[in-house]
Amino acid sequence: MDNVFPKNFLWGGATAANQIEGAWNVDGRGPATSDYARLITSETKKLEGTFDQHVPHNAASLEMIEDMDVHPENWTLPKRWGIDFYHTYKEDIKLLAGMGFKVFRMSISWSRIFPNGDDKEPNEKGLEFYDNVFDELHKYGIEPMVTISHFDIPMHLARKYHGFLSRYTVDAFVRYAETLFKHYKGKVKYWLTFNEINNILSNPYTSAGVIMSGAQHPNDCNPYLGHWQEKFQAVHNQFVASALAVKKLHAIDPNAKIGNMLCRLENYAESTKPEDNLQLLFEDHFNWFFTDVQAKGEYPYYMERFFKHNHIHIQMEPKDKQILREGTVDFITISYYMTYVMRYKGKSVAEPTGRLVSDIKNPNIPRSEWGWPIDPIGLRITLNKIYDRYHLPIFISENGLGAMDTVTENGKIYDDYRINYLHEHVYQLREAIKDGVDVFGYAWWGPIDLVSSGTSQMSKRYGMIYIDQDDYGHGTKKRLLKKSYYYYKKLIASNGADLEDNIDY
Repeated sequence: MDNVFPKNFLWGGATAANQIEGAWNVDGRGPATSDYARLITSETKKLEGTFDQHVPHNAASLEMIEDMDVHPENWTLPKRWGIDFYHTYKEDIKLLAGMGFKVFRMSISWSRIFPNGDDKEPNEKGLEFYDNVFDELHKYGIEPMVTISHFDIPMHLARKYHGFLSRYTVDAFVRYAETLFKHYKGKVKYWLTFNEINNILSNPYTSAGVIMSGAQHPNDCNPYLGHWQEKFQAVHNQFVASALAVKKLHAIDPNAKIGNMLCRLENYAESTKPEDNLQLLFEDHFNWFFTDVQAKGEYPYYMERFFKHNHIHIQMEPKDKQILREGTVDFITISYYMTYVMRYKGKSVAEPTGRLVSDIKNPNIPRSEWGWPIDPIGLRITLNKIYDRYHLPIFISENGLGAMDTVTENGKIYDDYRINYLHEHVYQLREAIKDGVDVFGYAWWGPIDLVSSGTSQMSKRYGMIYIDQDDYGHGTKKRLLKKSYYYYKKLIASNGADLEDNIDY
């Protein structure tokens, strides 16, 4: 197979602090919104009893948060222990280096640097921890790509200021970002501002630390209930915070680059009906909106009708539009997991769907154990669309398959389903690069097993490195190398040229 990947293509993997670090109250770290994300299984739903089960799985109402503080024994909160990367980072990075990683996309826990989010001075122990992580990565020639805010808002800012509903949180974020840029200048070449910024439409608590005003009942957090004014105000404040961070980095470290992060939702019309294709346009607009603002520096025309129809009035400060124009990102990053099918809803004005997985099943593609459509060609399609729209370099910051793994009696994990998923997606990535798309890196989501973002399960495994730990944190924590570990190692060594599964495992 001929090779089309650039010589310095960044192969690697991606994680998030709140899903791997643990040590949630160690060395001065303050509580964050992620520390209140509960485990969701059929068993835990029964145990929760009185709490409404329609609340989004990784959200928390005021009622839930208060009960978690007073009666933590009533809840299972896996993100508080993660996989203990805080103490095992040297061992884990060595294993990642063994695959030949060129890049490690990770995040910094805001409350590990500023425990309350707005403290006068940073926590030195927190700064020291990430210094050590970056030094360990560089020891193996791995570039860190660092997300400043990855679903991990300091709880103090969420409780007191409703997260990014307040401009106070914008100021706190910019000060936090500036602290990182200055302290880690020369150690980090690639930064991202907010992880999957469009997640705010389905979960404002996770994405922006927004506990809705008057949301005493869990169902008030339900994404299908709207709350458009609060959600779009909060995301506007995130746009401003992101743009200000971009400007800060360019001034502090001109050699570094900073990008966005979008959960890319590639859509297909259910039929050739014009109405279904109109719905596809609506859905695309709500996905592109976020990157349009961050990459083009202005609100797109198509949002005006939606705002007017829903009586949304974005409160802007006098210089906001100028800030957005001046603070556009240097490159685009996306997570890509699945595609969606769109059917006309009978409305002439667009409205976000807000669902993680399409209600309409695509009969032409398989699905994962969690019901996620597996569509490698969709990756090629979306990469072409992104490059055509923005003409900026692209980094695939998340792509992966969550599945149940079985350990054999001799300690082996034959995860051929993961290898096939990786093979098919990298093949389509290769085709997109041949199409002329400028892609400079690929990060497999969860190269080491971690706590799931949505359900906080450990049993939904993405990694090429297995961790002997169950949903409740029980196990030896021993690391085992899956068959996919050796496949990805061979793939990276060939710079994407060798996709054959001929692993001797």
